[in-house]
Amino acid sequence: MYEVELKVRADRDAVRRRLVERGAERVGAVVQRDTYYDAPHRNFAETDEALRIRREEELDGAGETTAKVTYKGPLVEAESKTREEFETEVADDEAMAGVLGGLGFEPAAVVEKERERYALDGYAVTLDRVAGLGEFVEVEREATEGEIEAVREGAVGVLRDLGLDPDGGIRTSYLGLLSAENAPE
Repeated sequence: MYEVELKVRADRDAVRRRLVERGAERVGAVVQRDTYYDAPHRNFAETDEALRIRREEELDGAGETTAKVTYKGPLVEAESKTREEFETEVADDEAMAGVLGGLGFEPAAVVEKERERYALDGYAVTLDRVAGLGEFVEVEREATEGEIEAVREGAVGVLRDLGLDPDGGIRTSYLGLLSAENAPE
């Protein structure tokens, strides 16, 4: 399965108002802490891959905490952040970190963000505030290989309906953006 994602910088309050006007369903809000890992056998920055453990705490309801481990393959097209993705929930993020450490994977970076999630026209719309980077909007949906182009075009339509410019899309991950922000000049 592929994750087709478009991301732009945007003011969360303005987009939230447009989502309400459009009748989007608010799905919830969370705080996420993503710990990314370097592999002992290849450089993920060079291969455009990512391995992370995500710890997520709900801000609505019971405040439940979950953890997932995710592998993201290299980008597969130039127009979006589409990549193959494999993800599964883990019962204990600290134990999973121990497994990865035992296999030679080392923590490389941490990305922290607040996310507010909406559903609109079959797409997930996420309003993000990323520590050290600012505010963003992501529009995404899963697709099979044959659906990628149509799903991407639908995401472009959702961005336009929200008053956002898809031509301002960012293909770089939050990890990549933070790395670029912190790189020595």
